[in-house]
Amino acid sequence: MHNQKSVYRLTIRALLTALIIVQTMTIGFIPLGFTSLTVIHITVIIAAIVLGPWDGMFIGLMWGLFTIVRALTAPTTPLDPIIFTNPIVAVVPRVLIGLVAGVTFNALYKRFHTVVASVVAAALGTLTNTVLVIALMGLLYTGTVAKAYGVTSSGLLKVLMGVIATNGVPEVIGAVILTPIIVKALFSVKRLHLARD
Repeated sequence: MHNQKSVYRLTIRALLTALIIVQTMTIGFIPLGFTSLTVIHITVIIAAIVLGPWDGMFIGLMWGLFTIVRALTAPTTPLDPIIFTNPIVAVVPRVLIGLVAGVTFNALYKRFHTVVASVVAAALGTLTNTVLVIALMGLLYTGTVAKAYGVTSSGLLKVLMGVIATNGVPEVIGAVILTPIIVKALFSVKRLHLARD
């Protein structure tokens, strides 16, 4: 049984890794001026819920690394080659999505319904990414980002709060709707449920 579970875990991890690479390099970003709306975080959250925090962090790491590759080879916005080639911005928030979503789901899974645990994990995982990426952009590239938005450095905070609202809200809504549906479908497959336990 242990070997069988290990094979299932490896298979799921490989599929999610392939999915995250395809999403990152092709259809995962929707350009919005100097920022992008993304749905890729949902894949990381699902990995963290279905397989646990470590696998969620691994899938997040893959997203972060391929974010750098995309920023170098096919940037979505003018700021991408400047900002998203920095691993602190491109990788760290993505890895932390898996940690936050996985730990949150584990904490709530035993006490609440799977849907409730999935919704909360999806919301917190999404906010982890959005808030950290925008905050690090503003902190590490204050002048560059302010110039891109046509504001002074002192006025940048207000702009970035607006970006968090315009990006974060739809990303959270998308995640809390899609995550429980996908997780429920995956957990209905006994083998996947066994792979997590």
